[in-house]
Amino acid sequence: MDPLFEIELDLAAKGSRASARTLYQELKAAILDGRLGLGAKLPPTRKSEVFFGVSRNTAIEVYERLLNEGYLVARHGSGTYVADHVPATAPRAAPNAEAAPHHQLNAFWLRADVTAAMGFWRDRPDPLSSRQSAARIEFRPALIDSQLFPFEVFRKISAKQLRGLERKPASLKSPQGNQGNYSLRDATSKHIGLTRAVVCQPDDIVVTSGAQQAFDLLARVLVTPGQTTVAIEDPGYPPMRVAFAAAGAKIVPVGVDAEGLIVEQLPPDVDVICVCPSHQFPLGITMSMRRRKALVEFARAHGAVIVEDDYDGEFRYDGSPLEALRTADAADVVFYVGTFSKCMLPALRLGFVVAPEWAMPTLVAAKNCMDWHCPIPVQLGVAGFIADGHLSRHVRKMRQTYKQRRQRLLNGLQEELGEWLDPIPSYYGMHIAAVARAPLDLDRLAETLRQQNVQVHALSRYHLGPQTWDGLVFGYGAVDLDEIDQGVELLRAALLG
Repeated sequence: MDPLFEIELDLAAKGSRASARTLYQELKAAILDGRLGLGAKLPPTRKSEVFFGVSRNTAIEVYERLLNEGYLVARHGSGTYVADHVPATAPRAAPNAEAAPHHQLNAFWLRADVTAAMGFWRDRPDPLSSRQSAARIEFRPALIDSQLFPFEVFRKISAKQLRGLERKPASLKSPQGNQGNYSLRDATSKHIGLTRAVVCQPDDIVVTSGAQQAFDLLARVLVTPGQTTVAIEDPGYPPMRVAFAAAGAKIVPVGVDAEGLIVEQLPPDVDVICVCPSHQFPLGITMSMRRRKALVEFARAHGAVIVEDDYDGEFRYDGSPLEALRTADAADVVFYVGTFSKCMLPALRLGFVVAPEWAMPTLVAAKNCMDWHCPIPVQLGVAGFIADGHLSRHVRKMRQTYKQRRQRLLNGLQEELGEWLDPIPSYYGMHIAAVARAPLDLDRLAETLRQQNVQVHALSRYHLGPQTWDGLVFGYGAVDLDEIDQGVELLRAALLG
């Protein structure tokens, strides 16, 4: 099985004499700066043309050089891996005491008056079921096709882990145990290192009960009620802002354009900035490199921190791999939130936060106050699923499935609905947004379709401030190809009627 390898390398042109030298330099640099974590598996040399654009002989030459220098190890019958101990490693980012002077890590607060914020949860997709009715066509975002998950494989791995617990019960005597099972944190760090180029070690991770608990955890430690200013993308992801509103933050909506969050609109006194840079929810826009750099620079200059939500970043269908916002250079100001709900199963209720070193003790203390730790058997099952390569295999399979659905949906939007809707270009995730070409009552249209068992959301429901985008959001995680065609047909009929 080939590994998922989403690390972008700056390689020489195909056929260049410098191809071996640049591949060696780029792989070595990725190992030293942590993008290729210790123990990470490299692509097989027989696939070097696909992954690196070089011949197999060139890849063998580079691998052998790195093997001889101690950066790689070869395991017979298994493949080539980054060594567990390399000759030299880049130092981890030092704690930045000036990273967030506006907000102090504080006691854990929870406001009761969140009725208005909770209104954003109306008609929320059921996290335990991807297909709620056989007759319903589900275009709602944030749903996955759970029917395609390899339950038998996961069941066997979980049973094996339970037998291990029977022989040696888990012990949680240290903060690291409350931080999350080490094997899961280790597997997670390697997985996101390869798939999202997130530079981190197992000790940088806190395991949570899904992404929602991660947001709540961060809100509890970053927000002082009535004082902390939190900027959110508008339109944006309601569950994220609900968590910060519940903690008593002053929520400030900030606009989004074709390059992502508009940094120039951020208030100067902002303390926390919440973004979905890889696949913005709900627009699907990818934040440009220029904006990413400007956002990190703004955060440093104003003493703010960034919360990066990367809920479906594993699913890329085109273009070059794009690193997460939390690179080695930004590790002291970015909190990276991930989840296994989209790449595995929502019912697992497992997510994680990759946090700056200076915030880790307070995050662990907050997690202890909330629920002590996530269920050990589930953590062990997911850790084994990742470590044995099954997550990579499943993500690869679902990429192909979702890619076919995405293309079918795009074809329908362009060929059948192009008179009314214009899809926003997007290469990541499991949903597509389409903006209206002319004024339409899309809330009424969505209600008409709901009565015909077609579930689709208007962009209006995701705005907090004045509505700046008018359109529809189409999720394709829980619809098959025939259902996409049927849904598009019904939508066209509704628009014509």
